[in-house]
Amino acid sequence: MTGDLQSLLGIDAPIILGPFGGLSSVALTASVSDCGGLGSFGLYGYSGDRIRDTATALRAVTGRPFALNLWLPLGDEVAPDEVDLTAARAAVAPLFEAAGAAVPPLPAAFLPSLSEQLDAVWDAAPAVLSVVFGVPAPEIVAEAHRRGIRVIGTASSVAEAVALEEGGVDAVVASGAEAAGHRVSFLRPAEESLVGTFALVPQVVDAVDVPVIAAGGVADRRGVAAAFALGAAGVQVGSAFLRTRQSAAAEAHRAALAAAADTDTALTRAMSGRLARGIPNRAVRTIERAGAVAPFPAQNWLTGAFRSAAAQDGDLVSLWAGQAAGLSRSDDAAAVFAELVRGLPR
Repeated sequence: MTGDLQSLLGIDAPIILGPFGGLSSVALTASVSDCGGLGSFGLYGYSGDRIRDTATALRAVTGRPFALNLWLPLGDEVAPDEVDLTAARAAVAPLFEAAGAAVPPLPAAFLPSLSEQLDAVWDAAPAVLSVVFGVPAPEIVAEAHRRGIRVIGTASSVAEAVALEEGGVDAVVASGAEAAGHRVSFLRPAEESLVGTFALVPQVVDAVDVPVIAAGGVADRRGVAAAFALGAAGVQVGSAFLRTRQSAAAEAHRAALAAAADTDTALTRAMSGRLARGIPNRAVRTIERAGAVAPFPAQNWLTGAFRSAAAQDGDLVSLWAGQAAGLSRSDDAAAVFAELVRGLPR
C-alpha cells in the first residue's frame, strides 16, 4: 500500500532523512525538515538529558516535524561485567596508539536504558518516533499514539515488516542490503537477511497495509522514481545527506563518500560488533586481521574511544556508506533534497 505519507507525518514531500547513530546533527535534521521532508535524529547512546537537550536545540531552529530514532534492545547485548575484552583490547591497541589515546576503564553500563530514553522522548514530543532492531512493545506504541506521535519501524525482510505492522506501527521502512550503516535485522541473523531494495520493497508493499518507505540505494531522482514504481509511499535517504556539510561526518568521511565506487563498501562487525556497511579503512582492516571482535555493544564502546580521539582521521573513524554513495553530487542538504524531489510522481 502506498498511502499518503505526507498527511500521516505532517510533511510536504515523502522524503525522510536516514537517522545516523553518532553522525546526526541538528543542522542537517532541521534542514531536511525545513525543506518539507522529515528530518531524523539518531539517539544511539544518548542519555535522557541529552535527548531533551537535542529536542530543544531542534525546536530552536525549526518549527517543522522531525523524528527521533531509538535502537530497541535485541536481547543479545552484553553488560560490562559479562564480557572479557582482553583479545579485543589487544586487537585495537595499534589504533589507540595512532589516535594518541588510552583505553578507558569500563563504564558502569555501555548504554542508557530504553526506559530512560523513552521518558525523554515523551518529554521531547517529536512528530515521529522511529525505531530499529525490533518491534516496539505494545505499551510503547500505545503511549506514542496517546501523545499524537507516529511510530515508524524498520524491516530488512518481509517477515519483519509484517511483524511491525502487527505491532501497530504507522509505517514501515523497507531497508535494502545496499543501505549504509547497521543492518537492522531482528528476526533472523543479519547475514541471512540481506535482501536488496529492488526485491524487498515490492514484496513488503504486497504484504502490509501501512505505507512503505524505501531505503537503500536511493541517492538521486532516479532512485526516488524507482522506489515509487515499486509501490513505495516514500523514501529514506542516508549517504547522500551524510555527504553534505550540514552532517556531523568528518571531512575525510564526506570525501570518502564522494569518491566511493559501487564496490567500495563492505559489511563488517569490526567497528561495533553488529553487521554494518561502510568503506573499509585502517581501523576495519586492523580489527579484521586480528580476528578479535567483542560482542555488541562492548565493541562499539571500545572502538568509540579511539574514534572520538581521532574524529577527523579517515583511517580511524567509521566510514559508514551505502552502495550508491558515489551517486551523491552535492555537499548541500537543500540541493540534495531538491534533486530527490525531482524524482517524485507528478
